[in-house]
Amino acid sequence: MNNFQSQESIQETFESSDIEKNKTMAGLAYIIFFLPLVACPSSRYARFHANQALLLLIVAIVGSIILGIIPIIGWILMPIFYLAIFILFIIGLINGFGGKAKRLPIFGKYNILN
Repeated sequence: MNNFQSQESIQETFESSDIEKNKTMAGLAYIIFFLPLVACPSSRYARFHANQALLLLIVAIVGSIILGIIPIIGWILMPIFYLAIFILFIIGLINGFGGKAKRLPIFGKYNILN
């Protein structure tokens, strides 16, 4: 999948039967990112959301470490960062359970899982 595809064209790359069958697993990926990889490994839709959830987890961990190391300014920015991560988490949940294959803003364009 090309990283520069528009949001609308991404939706078309998944079969509607795959989306309908694996909506729940795609939504649950944001709670436990590897669950769709174990429960439905052949679903491209669930794998897409598992990738987005893994990216969100990596950004959350790395951002927490970096902001935790930076004295005062990092500690002040940490609640704002956590709020942003929480908002992206909710967006991912809504997209996964709603049958939408929208990438998360900023870092969602990257693919770790193929």
